[in-house]
Amino acid sequence: MTPSISNYFPYLPLLVPSVLAAYYVLASRPTTSKNQLYPPVDPGLASLPLNSRARVVYSEDWLEGGAYANLPLGRVRYWLVGPTSGKKIVLIHGLTTPSLVFQRLVPILVAAGHQVLVYDLYGRGYSDAPKNIDYDAHLYVTQLALLLQHVGWERARLVGFSMGGAIAAAIVAAFPKLVERDVVLIASAGAAESSPAPFYRIRNLPFVEGLTMRGVLSSVVKIPPTDETPLNEIVRLQAASLRGFTHAVISSLHEGPISHARWMFGVPAWCGRRVLFVHGTRDTVVPPRSSPFLRSLIDSVPAETSKGGINSDSVDGRKDMQVKTELVSIGGAGHDLIWTHAEEVGKAIVSFLDEK
Repeated sequence: MTPSISNYFPYLPLLVPSVLAAYYVLASRPTTSKNQLYPPVDPGLASLPLNSRARVVYSEDWLEGGAYANLPLGRVRYWLVGPTSGKKIVLIHGLTTPSLVFQRLVPILVAAGHQVLVYDLYGRGYSDAPKNIDYDAHLYVTQLALLLQHVGWERARLVGFSMGGAIAAAIVAAFPKLVERDVVLIASAGAAESSPAPFYRIRNLPFVEGLTMRGVLSSVVKIPPTDETPLNEIVRLQAASLRGFTHAVISSLHEGPISHARWMFGVPAWCGRRVLFVHGTRDTVVPPRSSPFLRSLIDSVPAETSKGGINSDSVDGRKDMQVKTELVSIGGAGHDLIWTHAEEVGKAIVSFLDEK
């Protein structure tokens, strides 16, 4: 007599966890060939047709001085503008919006006589998205360090926005001699705690990434498409058009400098620096209390001139090793303050950089 399929129902609770576990192991295994020197990548926006909506909203030449750097982990799109005699400033964007976010800020800095380097982080905009790797602080630090070498800059001042603020802190901690005295952190991430361990184990499952990405989009793009700004629209278009965008964002949330950055703000490498925090009073993405908290971590770093700090001949010849921090609050501004309140933010940055 042929057994009924119903006889196997009692074993399903034992079978399902085994299938899910096997799927997790197979889905998370790297597929890079041992004979491959560089990891495979998903291309950026340049792979889309010129008339695609994403490339219309965010043009490859939205800023003059654009070029590509062929780095070991993928091509990086960057723009270099302003007088070569000016102070060298690197702008680092955040989690989801590429360099377009700085469209209104760059002209203010250039008009003040500064030379500005803007670039797309891996997995965003026109830069490639490396596969099978974590989008952690090591990746972003390596990307910027190699890009600085590519453009021939020995040191630069850093302006980091949102997750870019945490990346700036990672650069200070890892390569302090690449960073000049002044650092600007705008609505900086880095105060968040790490992800819960149970969720962390299943973070790379496709359906989990999909659910998380929908949550990210719902928190960042909250308005109807008919009323959205270019910043809101390019986030949505990247999610729909770029294969590597979702993984880059989700991995940055779990492995990246957003939730693993607190230690970076308490290292001796901050000695001798001036740090400006800028935050909007109505920021619902990174709470306004985050900047005072990160500021307190930096302020707690004891002044020192010994190994680990900034020696007197490496940062503007300063012998004063005390950390100096400032906090500017932009009333009524949300998380996109460098777009909606660009004049106020730009004025604060220029005043800070020009202070004697």
